Amino acid sequence: MSSRCAPATRLSTLASLASLVPLAPLAPALGALLFGVALGACERRVDEPIPVAPRGDALDRPAPEATPPEPAATPRDARCIEPTPATPERPPPSRVGPDPACPDDPTGPFQLATGKVVFLDTKAPDVTVEIARKEKERARGLMYRKHMADNRGMIFVFEQRTHHAFWMHNTCIPLDMLFIDSDGTIVGIEENTPTLTDSTFDVGCPSTYVLEVNAGWTRRHGVVAGQKVRLEGI
Repeated sequence: MSSRCAPATRLSTLASLASLVPLAPLAPALGALLFGVALGACERRVDEPIPVAPRGDALDRPAPEATPPEPAATPRDARCIEPTPATPERPPPSRVGPDPACPDDPTGPFQLATGKVVFLDTKAPDVTVEIARKEKERARGLMYRKHMADNRGMIFVFEQRTHHAFWMHNTCIPLDMLFIDSDGTIVGIEENTPTLTDSTFDVGCPSTYVLEVNAGWTRRHGVVAGQKVRLEGI
């Protein structure tokens, strides 16, 4: 539906405008002009939408939540390693040979398979090791031994990678204990463990293997925590 302005509206508008002009000769021309303007202004369809400023919907909407920052990546090399101190926590043994209080072996040593531990990050010699794989072999360990040749040792192989603690019950020679992770990384070393004690020794990091060598061997050959080994025949 559409409509134009009513005649009364056009006439009243013209009369009001003409009364403002002081010069009579110009009134007809000025009146015609203003009448045309008024008439053109009334040509709009009443059902045409009146232009309006766009709605501020975008401004009225809540701002999108900020994307939370990505969590910091965990370094790939982050692992538990107990660093080797500059000086041993326990002094080297004061004597050479077995503890004089060493008890006699009631059964004789187990006959164990042997393998080799190769040190990759130092010039330390390879160590030929007896392999204690079964539970009874690990429980016996190096008990009652009164001598172990240089560059020899025993390696304890565990089914689970976890925290392992060792003691020196009935063990007559002082030892270095190297705790080795499943990938061959030495995660900690207990040096100069004393003989014939039920105190436990643990580096506080999970491991899969524990290598025992004569006390002082690791420091003498520059072996420290964080280095890697390769196990052969184990």
